[in-house]
Amino acid sequence: MAQLLDPRTTPGPMTVLNTAITMLGSGELQGHLWASLQRVLQGLAIGVSLGVVGALVAGLARWGENLIDANMEILHAVPNFAFLPVLIAWFGIGEEPKVALITLSVWIAIHINTYSAIRNVDASLVEAARTFGVGRRELITAVILPGALPGFLVGLRLALTAAWLALIFAETINAPTGLGRMMSDAREYFRIDVIFVLLGVYALLGLASLAVARFLESWLLSWRRSFDGA
Repeated sequence: MAQLLDPRTTPGPMTVLNTAITMLGSGELQGHLWASLQRVLQGLAIGVSLGVVGALVAGLARWGENLIDANMEILHAVPNFAFLPVLIAWFGIGEEPKVALITLSVWIAIHINTYSAIRNVDASLVEAARTFGVGRRELITAVILPGALPGFLVGLRLALTAAWLALIFAETINAPTGLGRMMSDAREYFRIDVIFVLLGVYALLGLASLAVARFLESWLLSWRRSFDGA
């Protein structure tokens, strides 16, 4: 038990708190956090856009399914981190491969869930809409998209998690700034207190992402009656 609580490997709460205060006071933590947030936001914006557009094309057209979904399933089967050496070879060692890795992770999560949700929209609703003479555009906007929205939001939750995981890995490879860079340096210099601070930051970011996802669900799905616990 004493070995597990060795201060050299497990710093006490006050030590971690003091380290966090020092990092905040110097502005070091905020600078690295902002660099990471910029990468994640860029990757999310591009990945969500590509995922939604690709899922719509694949879900609404047979040729789109054959062209897009099959390739996305292949990408889904390969660990995203394995693409980093290829991305570095293509884009160099700047910001591009880091954002591209995050984009790829988000893109796959959004596409898989949104495409599946589109294809699982209740067929009876589609047939009923067609019976009433609803055109294709209105069918998509009034029936298919609302029906697929819950699946998209599930994909968004997974995409947020995937984005942070991709960020951690991407920033350990030749990143001048970012939380992953701080983690890599702390590991190299055996700064266990800094590692614990960063673990806390990652936990808070994960909770914030979950809060955003839940807010969007409650806002966008306010029309839907669903089981909310017994």
